[in-house]
Amino acid sequence: MGKKYPVQVKVNGKEKFAEVEPRLLLAHLLRDEFNLTGTHIGCDTSQCGACTVMLDGRAVKSCTVLALQADGAEITTVEGLGSKEELHPVQQGFWEKHGLQCGFCTPGVMMAAAGLLQENVNPTEEEIRDALDGVICRCTGYQFIVEAVQHAAELIREQQKQTSSLENVTAGGDE
Repeated sequence: MGKKYPVQVKVNGKEKFAEVEPRLLLAHLLRDEFNLTGTHIGCDTSQCGACTVMLDGRAVKSCTVLALQADGAEITTVEGLGSKEELHPVQQGFWEKHGLQCGFCTPGVMMAAAGLLQENVNPTEEEIRDALDGVICRCTGYQFIVEAVQHAAELIREQQKQTSSLENVTAGGDE
């Protein structure tokens, strides 16, 4: 057993600490140390994207990041997107538009989609397909996934309109 080093990260809004070997991958830290098994490991070679998480606001494949590189970072896993009571728009889109089949790749696809929609709430189909290019789904032809992301984008835009209208009313604007 090699020397271990401290790592402190904020995962899904909670501070987490671990002592890790320098070779430990972020995917394994999340799964094995923090028991966040929604981050799937499909290939361990960065080809499949099943391990995609948000790292400081960017979608990354967690099998390509050493745990030590994430020290001090803010991480969101699929478990942190939403809750059973209040689904994230991406989760709602996948639910309503049947954007999954076996479900193995789904956490990675959702995180890649969330990364896209954080940057662009009105993506074209081509932009969605480009953003999801690094995540492999072996069960489907991606059409339902694309439709789920398009629906999630609609839900986000609706939420933004409602928030904007509410802010306008509370600020004394048009009622």
